[in-house]
Amino acid sequence: MRKTLHALALAAVTATSLISTAAAAPAATPYVPGTLRPSADQATQDAALMKYWNFWKTNFLSTKCGSGTYAVLSKDADHAYVAEGEGYGMTIAAMMGSKDTQARAIFDGILKFVKAHPSVNNKDLHAAEQDANCKSVNGSDSATDGDLEIAYGLLIADKVWGSSGSVNYLAEAKRVINAIKKSEVNSSSHYMLLGDWGNDAEYKNSSRSSDWMPGHFRAFAKATGDSTWTTIRTTHENAITKLQSQYASSTGLLPDFVVNTNSTPKPAPANFLEGQYDGAYSWNACRDPWRLGADAITADGSAAKAQVRKMNSWIQTKTGGDPAKIGSGYKLSGSATESGEHPCFTAPFAVAAMTDPGSQAWLDKLFTQITKFSPDKTDYYGTGITLQVLIILSGNFVAP
Repeated sequence: MRKTLHALALAAVTATSLISTAAAAPAATPYVPGTLRPSADQATQDAALMKYWNFWKTNFLSTKCGSGTYAVLSKDADHAYVAEGEGYGMTIAAMMGSKDTQARAIFDGILKFVKAHPSVNNKDLHAAEQDANCKSVNGSDSATDGDLEIAYGLLIADKVWGSSGSVNYLAEAKRVINAIKKSEVNSSSHYMLLGDWGNDAEYKNSSRSSDWMPGHFRAFAKATGDSTWTTIRTTHENAITKLQSQYASSTGLLPDFVVNTNSTPKPAPANFLEGQYDGAYSWNACRDPWRLGADAITADGSAAKAQVRKMNSWIQTKTGGDPAKIGSGYKLSGSATESGEHPCFTAPFAVAAMTDPGSQAWLDKLFTQITKFSPDKTDYYGTGITLQVLIILSGNFVAP
């Protein structure tokens, strides 16, 4: 998103359903050999997942935007509804498809909301922000992170439910994927743009590291047969390696925003787009260990494995092996930028830990720390990220 997710917003509308706790979903993707899982038994892992799923549904789903519509409330963002939140909702609901009878209705309801709010620049993308009255605001243009997740969620839905029902999920996914390529990818450098508004002189050679999701690009190439997505993936993989080497050799951390993507990528300066920590590992880049880690544990030979292992090794040393000491942001050199613990920084490191065979004890500590968190009904961002990490930790992740 364009703004750092902090401020409080609106009250939630609740949703309930029938829940069944079971083992990993039938559509779940096997992890590559050597991937760690928490030592806790499967029932404990599933219970932690269902706790967050139920909490998320109760506190962050709204039905006020139209009949048959669901929308994810982003209470700690700048607007009541943001594209990233809708994308998260679709991905989460699809992955929970075998565990909750209501999951498909939630997914289809969010998709209905998304399609009712197209971007002014490309009707196949989603307008990034809606107000409390469900009206698109702030230019009605798109945010790349939201569209990437919407397309990915549609591919998961196709894998979980198939596309022969009332919604052709695969066709919908391809529609959005093609629109992302057209309007949210720099056609010269193959870097992701910030949104369909980002292809101008000021922003065309900049990108958000948390949009560098190799698993998404891998899935898009598979679904469309378009090799451009492989080029896009390798472009970002190479950039991560170079940024780690040149700017974060001891930490492996990535900055929220990257500039100079047309030549030699480097961290953005302070106040480039959102705030003083735009060139640091902050409220956007905190997702990187999760996003990169997800590809590392599902795609054999992924470049992300070595990349997240650097992050994993550093954070263990930084905290002395105590997850409670993970801070809320760091300079790329490793010094803290903001104090205090927040789940959106803690939880993603658990996915990174899964990639390292020597990190079982550390992973178990992270799992314990994550499950000790009391979900916050005003924290859409942290709750949504933690829920998605628990899907991965519990073995229910679906890589389309």
